[in-house]
Amino acid sequence: MRRCFLTGCYTGLIPKAPGTWGSLFGLAVGALLLHFLPQSSLFLLAILITIVAIKEINIYEAATNTHDASYIVIDEIAGMWLAMAILPNTAPLWLILAFVFFRFYDISKISYIGKLEKLPGGLGVMADDLLAGVLAGLSTGVLYAGYTMLQTYL
Repeated sequence: MRRCFLTGCYTGLIPKAPGTWGSLFGLAVGALLLHFLPQSSLFLLAILITIVAIKEINIYEAATNTHDASYIVIDEIAGMWLAMAILPNTAPLWLILAFVFFRFYDISKISYIGKLEKLPGGLGVMADDLLAGVLAGLSTGVLYAGYTMLQTYL
């Protein structure tokens, strides 16, 4: 059960780009949840799985003597859900842009994202992706604001 949770229903075990597959899984499940629940619920679910994931990652890392294994993608899922939860618009275009921004921030590790990754245990695994999610949501929101302002003037 722990392995299923940490690998995002085993999407993290896909050999090529497990973080991207985990993020896509998070996007798909998040979009499905947003079809039935408000964004605030997705935000709360992101916080909940973060708390559970930190504990479960700590247990897993102690048992396997590894840190931030590439197949652990629950951090990508939580980061994607956080990005989706703060978007001003959840139409498919904006969800896709949030995904693109999230992958950019998660892969590039710019600014404090790379520093957070160095924190120990589950907190370090989760924190960098949560910040990437916040930045992805904000970046998408800035584009959305620019788009709506352009529509006003055209």
